Amino acid sequence: MLKNKIIIITGGAGLIGQEFVKAVVQQKGVAVIADINVEVGVKIQQSLCRSLGSDNIDFIKLDITSVESIKNMIETLHTKYGRIDVLVNNAYPRNRSYGRHFFDVKYEDFCENLNFNLGGYFLTSQELARYFKRQGYGNIVNIASIYGVISPKFEVYENTSMTMPVEYAAIKSAIIHLTKYMAKYFKGMNIRVNSLSPGGVLNSQPKAFLEKYGENCINKGMLDVEDMNGTLIYLLSDTSMYVNGQNIIVDDGYSL
Repeated sequence: MLKNKIIIITGGAGLIGQEFVKAVVQQKGVAVIADINVEVGVKIQQSLCRSLGSDNIDFIKLDITSVESIKNMIETLHTKYGRIDVLVNNAYPRNRSYGRHFFDVKYEDFCENLNFNLGGYFLTSQELARYFKRQGYGNIVNIASIYGVISPKFEVYENTSMTMPVEYAAIKSAIIHLTKYMAKYFKGMNIRVNSLSPGGVLNSQPKAFLEKYGENCINKGMLDVEDMNGTLIYLLSDTSMYVNGQNIIVDDGYSL
């Protein structure tokens, strides 16, 4: 479904990013791991190339908060491939203070984390959209979250050290509306923009949390990373050509 499409995945060396890379390659696309961590990114690229038996995985260093870095990525990939088909905004930058409880969050940390993540999505989208406009087409998929759609279910975090960070709620809800804004702003440019909002993804969370979380779901509970692949491939492919400005939720009913 993605044969020969050149697809940038920001944060491609991360837990979810790696799975997205696999999904793209399995559908015969070219996955570009765009990540700020060169050492880890190159290792992931080489490892996935070996395990998947494919050379359709590229790596490029990217800082989503740097215009220069984004422009360098675009120029490098255009020179190499002659086109860029899709941008997947998946990176998840945050500072060391991220994840504190509401009353412990400092204003400067709140602002910095919004700048890193939401600002980075805006900046990367802006520069790729300039390129897509010149190219004559393009596709942007933003990774948001169910907590950009609903208020937090704080009860699932009881008896754990975890919380649902206020920065996360602010960022993800804004990403969903930024998606709609861009989709409408790009009218007539042949650039479509959608978002994917996953529920919680398994990543060694405590048992108490998993049990309470699962009580709010319909069948499975927390998702495995590969559970988003079908929806992602749909949004990346031409089968969703006229899906624009939408937010698709994949959460086993948690948000109901």
